[in-house]
Amino acid sequence: MQQPLWKHIASYLTEFRIEAVEGQHNPYLEVVYSRGRYRLDTENAIYSYENLYTNFYYSFRQIKLHKHDFKNVLILGLGLGSIPMMLERDYQREYHYTAVEIDEEVLYLANKYTLHELESPIEIICTDARIFVENCREKYDLVCMDIFLDDVIPNEFEQTGFLENLKTLVAPKGLLLYNRLFNTQEDKAITEHFYEDIFCKTFPDATYLNVDGNWMLLNRKI
Repeated sequence: MQQPLWKHIASYLTEFRIEAVEGQHNPYLEVVYSRGRYRLDTENAIYSYENLYTNFYYSFRQIKLHKHDFKNVLILGLGLGSIPMMLERDYQREYHYTAVEIDEEVLYLANKYTLHELESPIEIICTDARIFVENCREKYDLVCMDIFLDDVIPNEFEQTGFLENLKTLVAPKGLLLYNRLFNTQEDKAITEHFYEDIFCKTFPDATYLNVDGNWMLLNRKI
């Protein structure tokens, strides 16, 4: 959905609240127009912000996308589609996307405000990502794990069993990007524990990128 020119210009000076809904899995979802971009907020977190969703933006820059022969991308947690939008617009990548999102209200907002601008093919699956990962038999060149409930990753996505299933979806030369908070001291302690004691046991060649208040965990060194 395109905003009027005056609002686009004014959005660099102030934010505009566009729409708020109650999601099935997120008690509060709000679309904000800010700096010429749509942002999806929960009560305590930003779910999506086009190319200002900097944890993934900077990660894509650091992994040097042009050096990888990616074709198929799996996105777990769609938001307003920041990941495919920035890959297409800012990095000029031509990929096929599969996006898994459990909340129908998030999909409603994404379809209303942003996804129609994508030229890349995208298959959207409305289901629990844990069930999808457990049953999927496809392989993906790039897997982006970006699932939060407000500002918390649900416990089932931090278990070894989920990571083992996730591992089977990554193509032999593929990359997994697992987004974690790394801002407050509590966030840092939780993420360091998860990385060292759980993630690295499933992915022995793991590494991470420190990106703008988040750690992006990778299944292998790049």
